[in-house]
Amino acid sequence: MNYNLKTSMPVLAVASLFMASVACAQDATKASDTAAATAAASPTAPASPALSPAMAGPLAYSAKPLSFDLGPLGNKVYVTGVASGIALAQSHALPSPVDNKSLVDITNGQVFIQKVDGQFQYFAQVGIYSLPSIGFAYGKAAATTGATYGALPQAFLKWAPTDSFSIQVGKLPTLIGAEYTFSFENLNVERGLLWGQENAVNRGVQVNYTKGPLALSVSWNDNFYSNKFSAVSALAAWTVNSSNSVAFVFSANTKKTTIATGATPLFQNNQQTYNLIYTYNSGNVFLQPYVQYTHVPTLGALGTTSSSTFGAALLAKYTVDKHFSLPARVEYISSNGDTVTGVNLLGYGIGSKAWSFTVTPTYLFNNVFGRIEGSYVKATSATGGFGPLGLDTSQARILIEGGVVF
Repeated sequence: MNYNLKTSMPVLAVASLFMASVACAQDATKASDTAAATAAASPTAPASPALSPAMAGPLAYSAKPLSFDLGPLGNKVYVTGVASGIALAQSHALPSPVDNKSLVDITNGQVFIQKVDGQFQYFAQVGIYSLPSIGFAYGKAAATTGATYGALPQAFLKWAPTDSFSIQVGKLPTLIGAEYTFSFENLNVERGLLWGQENAVNRGVQVNYTKGPLALSVSWNDNFYSNKFSAVSALAAWTVNSSNSVAFVFSANTKKTTIATGATPLFQNNQQTYNLIYTYNSGNVFLQPYVQYTHVPTLGALGTTSSSTFGAALLAKYTVDKHFSLPARVEYISSNGDTVTGVNLLGYGIGSKAWSFTVTPTYLFNNVFGRIEGSYVKATSATGGFGPLGLDTSQARILIEGGVVF
């Protein structure tokens, strides 16, 4: 997901605000439809109800989420949400107004309204958000919200006539990848290099079926939010036991398109994507290695020949106690294509490669959280990608995110 939006400002305000909120709190005293997301869920997440958006942890919704009885609209309607802010400093920033050496911003100001039981269910996500991702310029929340999925980024209706079968229609979370779209959903604040090649929100219809340890989902959608319904996605997940699961994911556009917007990268919108994801979650240890392959076909109308990427990542988390955990991520991704007619899929030059490391110590007190994150990206066989002239091949970031999940 490449975004190239305006950012600005210095770094310490969010940190001080967060520490004050933690002190006050101390003084006062993908859940998802797929088995893969269930296996990735935080052990502190409520078992019932299964709320959306899904969370990989360490953050989690309140064990007693706010609910209302709205009669015809549902016996129980749950209202949850997240409010969080970020302070960030980075090396080799692109020139202003594209990027800045330091900034303060909102990462999430969102409310989720949902009915999660009965045959007819619904979900609506409303608010403002940024989509921080390593390797790309940070886009401020106000600009990102308007340029991507709007103030209603996800919303769908769901018909579940049985416990094993359901159909969803609307603006759906993608089936692709191991990381979710919004910062509060993931182990790390920033999404990784592999996520940069994946779609995030699809408009379309999705059919889900579960039987025992097997979970299947198939979606007909608009791929990278193109509003052209010509893509298919599918997920097959197998829960081996309470600690282990494996998932295979596939997505492809059935037609070649030339659509390009803030949410629709031209070449990725035409690609095929394959994921193989393994999840281990037991006791204090969470491990999720996965591999990804993408292929962009020859696009004669644009004069480009086929290009592809291959990536591998390991997401990990060690839970020290109920308050403190240590998530980390390491990744490698490579690309190939003809040096003249190929496609610059990574943003660092045709045929470039990159690796990254991210660590995110996280503190959680009741529903108030703070995360300090350090990340480093290095591009090789590259023509650039960072710095005032766009010629540097590495970037280091440090950031603080604080907020509350309710």
